[in-house]
Amino acid sequence: MKTPRSLVPPALTRWRPATPYVLDTALAALVLFAVSLQWMFPDEGDDPLSWQGWLLGAATAVPLIWRRRTPCATACAVSLATPAQALYHAPPPDVMYGGMVVLYTMAAQTRPVQRRLMLTGWILGVVITMQHQSNQQPFEYAFHLMGLVSAYALGVLTRVQRAYTAELEDRAGRLERERTADTARARAEERARIARDMHDILAHAVSLMVVQAEAGPVVVRKDPDRAEATFDTIASTGREAMEQLRRILGVLKEELPPDGQPVSRLPQPSVTALPELVRQVRQSTGLHAELRTSGTPRPLSSDTEVAAYRVVQEALTNTVKHARASRALVELDWADDHVSLTVTDDGRGPSAGPGGHGLIGIRERAVACGGSAETGGAPGGGFRVAVRLPVAGDREGALG
Repeated sequence: MKTPRSLVPPALTRWRPATPYVLDTALAALVLFAVSLQWMFPDEGDDPLSWQGWLLGAATAVPLIWRRRTPCATACAVSLATPAQALYHAPPPDVMYGGMVVLYTMAAQTRPVQRRLMLTGWILGVVITMQHQSNQQPFEYAFHLMGLVSAYALGVLTRVQRAYTAELEDRAGRLERERTADTARARAEERARIARDMHDILAHAVSLMVVQAEAGPVVVRKDPDRAEATFDTIASTGREAMEQLRRILGVLKEELPPDGQPVSRLPQPSVTALPELVRQVRQSTGLHAELRTSGTPRPLSSDTEVAAYRVVQEALTNTVKHARASRALVELDWADDHVSLTVTDDGRGPSAGPGGHGLIGIRERAVACGGSAETGGAPGGGFRVAVRLPVAGDREGALG
């Protein structure tokens, strides 16, 4: 939200708060000049003049130098000098310049009780003082009273405008802080998502490559043809990992490769790629991996599609790296409002401790999609990862 543009130039706005005495001194000098006009042009008026009257008039102007630092004391000083000048009558004040300035200042800066008492006192003082003077016309009452009330009203408007502007600036500051916090939170979430993707991609690819590389020397001596297929698998696994990493890095930084063509934005893996993932693990590692599907497939959001694939990928990677298992079963169960993914192996089961980054990433992916995840020992031995993710319609309804 933008604050209203001020009519005062920015340079003057920056300079004014730093030099209040300079402006207030100039204002006091201007009021003193207006009060002294009767002495500058004495032939134009019939009122008697004296240097004591000029001093009383000066007393209504000089205190204005401190009007913003000590508004109440300034108002009291001017409030005493003005009726004294009017009663001294040499000359009486034609216009109560000082009174209008202090009433404006009181209305703009002081507490309600103070400014209301000051306004009431000035109105009563004007009425009482003028009643003790002769040859006063009715329009003079209205002139003086309207001048005081107008100055007070202008001060009230100034105070309200300042409060409104301060509220707008405070609201704009809060919105800016909230926007900054939201941006930082979004960046943190994006970094966490990218870290999970890179972990899943590298852990899966490196695990398969290590298993193949360890079996390579044995296969080379016994079955050269199979050894060639093993090395081809290592190369294809590495190329696939590089392609997925290039895709993620391309999201982080838009740039052109040396050939001038834009970075390829291949689609993210989804549930439909799970059979190929299971087949790749089975062929590359010798683990007897199997995929079973039940129910009618339902539409998933793009984030949930990627999460489902990465969860199975990470679970199979953990099985290959840590479980020492011979079998792994991937179950995909479709329901009306969710899909359940379960990966079970017959390995050595859970180890002590909270689990590594892979299991933490599985839980984070599930929660980010509005689902849940459970990891731990399988009933018949081994390890089990169970994830429940909402289908597209159910998640949209929950968010709405």
